[in-house]
Amino acid sequence: VGWDPSFLNSCLLCYGGKIPTVEFISETLINNVVQDPQTGRIYLGAINNIFQLSPSLQKEARTETGPKKDAKTCTPPASGCQDTVLMPNSNKLLLVHPTNGSLIVCGSRYRGICSLLNLSNVEQELYYNDNKGERTYVASIEDNVNVVSVMSNYTKNGRTFKVFLVGKGYGSLDSTKLISTRILEDYQDWVVFENIIEASAVQTAPFVLKYLHDFRHAFKEDGFVYFLFSRTLDGTDNKNLTFVSRLCENDQHYYSYTELQLTCGTNNRYNKVQAAYVAFPGKELARVMSQSGNYGTVTSFTKVLFMVAHPDDDESDSALCMYPLNSINQQLMDIISACYSDSGEISGIPAVDVPYSSQTYTACTSKISVSASLSCGAEHLLSPLASKPAFALKADAALTMSVHLTAVAVAVENDHTIAFLGSANGEVFKVHLRPGEYGNKPYSSVGNNIGEKVNKNLFLDQSQSHLYITTEKRCITKVPVQTCLEMKDCQSCVGLRDPYCGWCVLEGRCTRRSECRRAEEKNGWLWSPKQQCVKIVSFSPSNLSCRKTGKVNINIPSLPTIGHSDRLQCKIESFQSNGIMSDSGEVSCDLPQPGLIPKTPEGQDFVAVAIRIFVNDTVELATREFRFYNCAATVRKSENTPCMSCVGSPWGCQWNTQDHTCSDADDSVVDSHIINANCPRFENPDPGLIPVGYKTPIDFEGINLEHYQVNWPHSTPNMHLSSRERNTVFLFFFYDKSPETNVLFYVKDKESGKKMDSTVNVTLYNCAVERNDCSLCKNADPKYKCVWCSKKQACVYEELCDPLPSNTECPNPEITNISPLFGPVLGGISITISGSNLGIDQGDIKSITVAGKPFCTHVYHLEAIQMVYGQVLSSLFLNVDPVPEEVTPNRGPKAGGTLITISGLFLNTGRFLFFNHSHSENITCRTGEYRADKVPSDPLDVVMKYGKRTTKTIPTTFRFVENPTVQDHHPKASFVCGGRNIVVTGSGFDIIQTAIMKVQGGNWSASEVPKNDTVIQFQSPKVNSSLNQHLKTVIKLDNWEKELKPFHYHPDPSFNILQNKIITANSLIIVTGRGFSKAMTAKEAQAFVGDVQCVVTTLLDDKLFLEPPSTMPRARSRSKRQRRETGSEDLELMIKFGKGEWVVDLVQYEKKNDFPLYIIIPAVIVPMLLIITISVYCYRRKSQQAEREYEKVKHQLENLEESVRDRCKKEFTDLMIEMEDHTNDMNEGRIPFLDYKTYTDRVFFLPSKDGANDVMITGKLDIPEARKATVIQSLNQFSNLLNSKTFLINFIRTLERSHDFNARAKVYFASLLTVALHGKLEYYTDIMRTLLLELMEEYVNSKNPKLMLRRSETVVERMLCNWMSICLYQFLKDSAGEPLYKLFKAIKHQIEKGPVDVRVKKAKYTLNDTGLLGDDVEYSVLTLQVLVQGEGPDVTPVKVLNCDTISQVKEKIIEQVYRNLPYSQRPKVDSVTLEWRPGSTGQILSDLDLTSQKEGRWRRINTLAHYNVRDNATLVLSKVQHTQQNYDQNQENHEERNALLEDDKVFHLVRPTDELDEIKSKRGSIKDKSMTKAITEIYLTRLLSVKGTLQQFVDDFFRSVLCSGAVVPPAVKYFFDFLDEQALKHSNVDEETIHIWKTNSLPLRFWVNILKNPHFIFDVHVSEVVDASLSVIAQTFMDACTKSEHKLSRDSPSNKLLYAKEISTYKKMVDDYYKGIRQMVSVSDQDMNTHLAEVSRSHTDKLNTHVALHQLYQYASKYYDGIIASLEEDPAAQSKQLALRLQQIAAALENKVTDL
Repeated sequence: VGWDPSFLNSCLLCYGGKIPTVEFISETLINNVVQDPQTGRIYLGAINNIFQLSPSLQKEARTETGPKKDAKTCTPPASGCQDTVLMPNSNKLLLVHPTNGSLIVCGSRYRGICSLLNLSNVEQELYYNDNKGERTYVASIEDNVNVVSVMSNYTKNGRTFKVFLVGKGYGSLDSTKLISTRILEDYQDWVVFENIIEASAVQTAPFVLKYLHDFRHAFKEDGFVYFLFSRTLDGTDNKNLTFVSRLCENDQHYYSYTELQLTCGTNNRYNKVQAAYVAFPGKELARVMSQSGNYGTVTSFTKVLFMVAHPDDDESDSALCMYPLNSINQQLMDIISACYSDSGEISGIPAVDVPYSSQTYTACTSKISVSASLSCGAEHLLSPLASKPAFALKADAALTMSVHLTAVAVAVENDHTIAFLGSANGEVFKVHLRPGEYGNKPYSSVGNNIGEKVNKNLFLDQSQSHLYITTEKRCITKVPVQTCLEMKDCQSCVGLRDPYCGWCVLEGRCTRRSECRRAEEKNGWLWSPKQQCVKIVSFSPSNLSCRKTGKVNINIPSLPTIGHSDRLQCKIESFQSNGIMSDSGEVSCDLPQPGLIPKTPEGQDFVAVAIRIFVNDTVELATREFRFYNCAATVRKSENTPCMSCVGSPWGCQWNTQDHTCSDADDSVVDSHIINANCPRFENPDPGLIPVGYKTPIDFEGINLEHYQVNWPHSTPNMHLSSRERNTVFLFFFYDKSPETNVLFYVKDKESGKKMDSTVNVTLYNCAVERNDCSLCKNADPKYKCVWCSKKQACVYEELCDPLPSNTECPNPEITNISPLFGPVLGGISITISGSNLGIDQGDIKSITVAGKPFCTHVYHLEAIQMVYGQVLSSLFLNVDPVPEEVTPNRGPKAGGTLITISGLFLNTGRFLFFNHSHSENITCRTGEYRADKVPSDPLDVVMKYGKRTTKTIPTTFRFVENPTVQDHHPKASFVCGGRNIVVTGSGFDIIQTAIMKVQGGNWSASEVPKNDTVIQFQSPKVNSSLNQHLKTVIKLDNWEKELKPFHYHPDPSFNILQNKIITANSLIIVTGRGFSKAMTAKEAQAFVGDVQCVVTTLLDDKLFLEPPSTMPRARSRSKRQRRETGSEDLELMIKFGKGEWVVDLVQYEKKNDFPLYIIIPAVIVPMLLIITISVYCYRRKSQQAEREYEKVKHQLENLEESVRDRCKKEFTDLMIEMEDHTNDMNEGRIPFLDYKTYTDRVFFLPSKDGANDVMITGKLDIPEARKATVIQSLNQFSNLLNSKTFLINFIRTLERSHDFNARAKVYFASLLTVALHGKLEYYTDIMRTLLLELMEEYVNSKNPKLMLRRSETVVERMLCNWMSICLYQFLKDSAGEPLYKLFKAIKHQIEKGPVDVRVKKAKYTLNDTGLLGDDVEYSVLTLQVLVQGEGPDVTPVKVLNCDTISQVKEKIIEQVYRNLPYSQRPKVDSVTLEWRPGSTGQILSDLDLTSQKEGRWRRINTLAHYNVRDNATLVLSKVQHTQQNYDQNQENHEERNALLEDDKVFHLVRPTDELDEIKSKRGSIKDKSMTKAITEIYLTRLLSVKGTLQQFVDDFFRSVLCSGAVVPPAVKYFFDFLDEQALKHSNVDEETIHIWKTNSLPLRFWVNILKNPHFIFDVHVSEVVDASLSVIAQTFMDACTKSEHKLSRDSPSNKLLYAKEISTYKKMVDDYYKGIRQMVSVSDQDMNTHLAEVSRSHTDKLNTHVALHQLYQYASKYYDGIIASLEEDPAAQSKQLALRLQQIAAALENKVTDL
């Protein structure tokens, strides 16, 4: 099989909030992770801790396992050991034992002893015993010894036990048991965790340590147990080999234990296993493996062992290999058969090894046939066995990667196999295991690349949709296996190359195949790895004139099947038309009218317009550009040849020679002036060369001129030209920019002034340009006829020189410059002589001499002559001899790169540029590599060469020495921001001149100068953190390079906002975050408060402790705007790690009011004196009047004081009792969320006049069975009619114009419409937007805009409310539901702690002052022991009050007994009876009976106190049996109760104050009555008490709703953006109005409704007293959302005073929420439609859609005439015959026979 390991690109998917990932961070390193297959719970075995997590990684429980006092040599129990110290307890083994609900936990303390924990709550230890001795030591105390295990069964004496098999390497103090079987219960002599199989062959060999076992995996399959590990062969060679061992599960002696070597890659390169995973392959992978012939027969039902391994000596190179289990089993059976039957040989070659023994394969001497009974070995047969290396099971590397792979998991999607490969650098790669076209290359990676090693615990959740990733440090993360939905178009979807993903064509989404409803249709779902999208292949016609319109046929071969209900649309710019699908599969569309086609761009003769094909309005199928050509624009391409441009265009245009226009080809027009070829034109000019400054005749030719009558010079006027004519014109030019230039002439028609085609192109030339002397002039091309004119001293055209020169000789040569002016005495260098008239070619130079000495050679270049001269003497050309003196430095490394400096005199001799006119110069050059073997070298001469003859040897020498050596470097890591000091130690650094630290894989480097011979210090370079590749760090010392290994780059740390921003005296600043210690220490880190540096005292991975300056420093310089925004006292806290700087937060110093004494004393004394003076005056004035009043009120005050004292004392006592931590009393259980249908039924229809009996809730339609099919069909037609926007808008407008269509009807109609259109929520949203825009225009232009959306006065306002309810349902379930439910339960619990009067609906503990029980009711708490009849002997303790009515007691009992059931499934109060059995006889308790107390005409409802029920009394709750006898008895009780009610007025705790008995009212004076009347205002303190108790729950709910930092539902962002956009279009809409619109649309329209009605979302009962308190919180929520300030006074309602303190905080939360949403990334229409389509798909089939349609039709029937009239007036409705369709539907639904 040609596995294709190329194309190793990896695209890291980052999570800035977009991919839903969750994580759990342990406080200590994680060792093991397991998942409960039944519940999906995750169990983490970490150092010193065991964590129990939910499938979503929420912590459920935790138990500490360490540190423990222990010693390495200690034999437990530790109490008997000496020298014990606290030691950490690593988790060595973690195994789920599901049958008895326990978790097996083994640690590294106490010799690897184990315990059993409760799977449901790991805090509960089920078993632990440390005094059973060595037989129960399971794991290892060594950190580097791996332990694996697997559950199994063991049968003895006919009884089957649960056991677990353990594979363990060897530690210095461990037992030598390689494999052991551990029992999980005490049986006879066995104790829990004892090894019950003693097999010396694989357990007790004294020399097993030399095999170095490293166990990696254990699993069970088809009656066999397998262990995967690496080990050495026999201790003589340290090379590891990978083995899989197998034994039969029912083998009680390990006779069947056999080892098979597994080789991975060519020559077993990848010899050391790291991790493994056993799974079924996908069909595709199985097929390819079978076809390859290397794996035997593999099917999708054949499990495969997937293994990652690396070489011993290179962890950075890894491979994935695959081994089918049937191949492993077959090879093992061959080994066993060879030993038992063939003397250990296969095909005559030794194949069997005997491990852990001195025996060899020759021990295989038996000659028996291997039957089924012997397949698991026997006592008389040799064991254990192993394969020889030659008979290892070989596998090619399915994938190789240049990274250390540490974990593997495998999943199958759509018959394709995906491997997830964890790596040491923190990445998890996704690999499609399929060779060739698609696979075997990492196509992406999942998780956060946090740089931490992924450990072996990599596995999928139960649904196979999420992957759990555990890192080496302390983190486990749950990430989705795919991110399909993030891709918004087909190209990005298929660009993923992800087998999970594909483009769902008709839905316009990137999805998994299972999520695409029409995936099974042809081309309905385009698989991502195939890299194909729906494409338009061609158009017919392929183009069209922009002046025409018509139809176009579009060829889309890959178009999926378009159903009858699907609608195709073609969109071209703003034009839209319906697409028609032909039988051949082509789509036909109308093209727009010419006026709608965009203008042709400048420089083009066509405009390309995209034709976009849509299905069902919103989903774009394909797009391609269509060209509308413009013949009139073709002439722009070449102005001098308009006709040729016209007829030569690809559009088939035609040219009109009469009006010089280009137009579309039209075969119907026959005119001699219309041509489509053979354009009239002018060409062939003669001469082609025109001299400048001389009047020259030019002759050119006209072709195809039959169509023109023109006047030509020197010709007969208006003569008729034939097809070819020549004419002559005279031209005169002047041009001096260049020697020559091309000129194109054009010809115009004299009559029209229009250009005619012309290719008359001539060349103008100027002899004088660039020919400054005679020799250059003579060198000109003869065709130009240039001559040197002595008179003008210039080069001119020969006709311009008068007279013509008779002498052809040029003036004498003139030398203007010689370079260089210095040369060595021996000569041999090149010089250049510049001047004028130096000849035309080399032959013109006869000789060149300097001081009479001839030059050897010369090379001629027009204006200069380059020569090599001999030995000459000259005063103009100075001959000097260079004198080099010294070379520095005099040594350098063998690798070269040393920059040496040569100093001396006249060293610049022979150079063309002579910079320094002094005699002393330096020359620098760099050494190359020294390739000789001898180092250090002998002293080497440095030689300088000048030209070919002069050689100078420098007196000083140079030596090459050994390259420097690097011994170590520290630290060994850096953040990607760089700047960390890296110290490199070694030797030989003093010879290095340039030291550079480079990071290969990018272009980053940092330079440093050596510090001394042994140390160099660098600053790590900054690298690009977004690059997802291996970075190689090297140092370059001159030319010598050395890689720093190991050296790692880690992502930059992240910082959290400070919890405490106030700095006080002696305080520490604690900075939290993540990743601090990966590449930084406290000594290196820097921190600044303002401009002063802090002391970094401690640096941990997630915490940083700083010691701030003792005095407040100055702020760092900031702009005025920054200072204004942050405040003058805010100081920046900045953390600096290397070059990385982070401003963590703003801090402030604590303010100290140190006022001087001379200010304090007057400020205190002066006001005191003033107050005393005024007081004395007032006192004397009022004293006499006060004495007179004193006696009068004294008596009243004494009585009142006594009353207030008693009442306040009692209220204070109650307050203290109530302010206990409420959460300790709450026992939640699961939250009873309603399903989607019940939720929508209650939100939409429960407030209707029929309530729970509304037909939409019951779903019952009274339709005769005979007409049901007709009605359903007609309702479907009515549904189609509603899907017409024109009809629906007319329908709604007609209803709203009707006077009897009241507010209640509008609300109900909108709710029906929501259900009816639920299947197309995108369309519903479009209707809502349209109506909202109309409503907005109405309010903005003619009403107060702030009043919009305040009430549900229109259909659209209720539609908006329903839309929000639909879109926020999932948000309620996921986020806001839990805090709301807790708030509801807390209020209910708090109210029921005190008396509640069932008649006046008032309670002692409430938030509502009108519902406050104003009398002091005596009560006590009772605990009843309740026995439920027919449900066993267990009793349930229930807390009640002795003042509770019997019905209240029943309610509390039912709630406690059936607390795990939702309210709707519990028995109702009237359906149960309560019986008290104080003695031998029982008594039925009821609210009213003949024993009820009577006070005048008032009768008190019976309470527990009435019946004298005591604490701990036993009551029996039984359901009412509907037998005849019981019915009669109940009937009697009912009649008795009715009789009691008819005669008497009933009360519970208090009687209404205006109904006092006459007798009592006549007693006593008014004074007595006023003193006995309760001062009810005193009880208002209870409101504060209840408020304080519930505050946390209220705050939690508000935060869950108003936190934009968390998940904000897309609908909220989408709608708020819509409001913002519309507000910008209206000048009279300010920020306050926008705030009010948002408040009216979301908080007041949705959240207040849910808050006041928890039973809309939960299956609960909301009593009136609970509702009263919820109303107070709802009012507070409404107040928080308003912009107006609430001015409070003594007269303000108590409800507003209650939350007056918090309201400002809540207002800020609302403002921040709105601002946060505005700053979020916009939700596009496509994203919103995708979300709505998902909601429609998930829930529509559960709703009563036909009932809603039937009810909607009732409105259509009621307002039938108005609707018909409206439709007949609307042109759009007329064109679609909507009125006719409604008439047909009406006839069918109302069973009328019409002529329709």
